[in-house]
Formats: sequence, structure tokens, C-alpha cells
Amino acid sequence: MKAGCSQLDPLALVLIFNVCFYGSYQLSELRVCKLCSGSVHNDTTVGEFCSSSAGRIDGRCCLRNDNTTDPERIIGLDLSNCSLTHVEDLHEASTALMIDLSHNPIVNISDTAFQGFIELNYMILPGDILCPGGNISWSKVEVKAGDRLCEGQKSMCNQTGQLSIDCPENSLCAPYGPGFFECSCADNYHGYKCLREGEFPALQVFGPLGASTVLISVLLWVTQRRKAKSL
Repeated sequence: MKAGCSQLDPLALVLIFNVCFYGSYQLSELRVCKLCSGSVHNDTTVGEFCSSSAGRIDGRCCLRNDNTTDPERIIGLDLSNCSLTHVEDLHEASTALMIDLSHNPIVNISDTAFQGFIELNYMILPGDILCPGGNISWSKVEVKAGDRLCEGQKSMCNQTGQLSIDCPENSLCAPYGPGFFECSCADNYHGYKCLREGEFPALQVFGPLGASTVLISVLLWVTQRRKAKSL
């Protein structure tokens, strides 16, 4: 029976972790989807996009899962007419392809509000608010019926989508939201500014560290054991 319990414990822990993780994910979605009252209407831009994308409306969000094993993700967010004055943190909707922030008295949008929104391809903003990252970050920008439309997010990397003069040598450039990019070391390079060539010396780095940890633990155990005997 004890052996059976020891086998079940890890499974139970994994199950609990998955339930908690999935629950926290759903909670974070719920928070941004309920950022203001009401729900996405079918005749709105986000509503029509959601319908054509086989999505599901939940509050101010359009949700969809690409397969049965993955949790639903936000592909559309409609926060129009929400009386928003500032936009600072919408990262719970970083998977959105379309966001509508029109008809809000917005006075400021944080420079990093849409950092990491690599799939964002269409935005509707109040007419006096600039597109995130500026016009250079979008293929098409126009003001229509009092709204500013930002369409087709452009990559901040060069035309090859790989190397960039903004990234260190031996590194790759990847889009990271409107006006943003991130650099990562190319294959076979690592370290500060990707200057070291070859595979990362994991054994040389973590081997001595692990041996030192074990040695210190043994010394502490021996010391405490001697003190216990002396008492």
C-alpha cells in the first residue's frame, strides 16, 4: 500500500498543478474580458471577425482554441466605449489578432502596452491616438469616421527576418510587438552579446556547482551530527 501511495503522489501533484495553472489562466482571461461591462456585439468589427474565425464570445473577448488539448486563447478584444483614459497593461490578451479601443477618452497609451503582441494585426483607436510603434510599425494607417485604423503589423527586423543591425553579431532578430524586436543568439553561440562560440558548457558550469553543494551539505550534516552526539 505504501508503494502505491508513493506512486500516486506525483500524479496527484501533477494533476493539482495542471488544474491550478489552467484555473489561473482562465481567471486572467476573465479579468481582461470583464474589464468593462457588456459584451462583444455581432455587428461590430471584432464581433464579425470572431464569427468568421469560429470563435466564442465571452464578455469583451473573442476566444478560440486551435486544438482540443490547448486552452482557449484570446484572438479578439473589444474595449470600445469603456471610458478608458489610460492603457497600460493588456498582456493577458497578448495573443489577440484584433483589438478595438475606439470611442474611449484615452489620453495616454504606455509605450510598452503592446510589447509581446506579435500576432496583433489590426487595431481600432480614437482618431487622435497614434498607432503603437508609430506609422512605421504598420503596413497601413488611416483615419476613418473618427477612428484610427492600424493594419498589418510590420516586423522591426530587416527583410530577411533574421539578422539585424540592431542586434549583436551572431544573433537573430525576431518581432516582439509593434515597434519592438528581440535578439537571441544564433545556433552555436552563447554568452554576453553572443560572443562565445560553441555549445554552452553546462557540465563545466553546473558540475562544480553541484559538487560544491553536495560537499557543503555533507560537511554540514557531519557537523550537526557531531554536535548532536556531544549533547
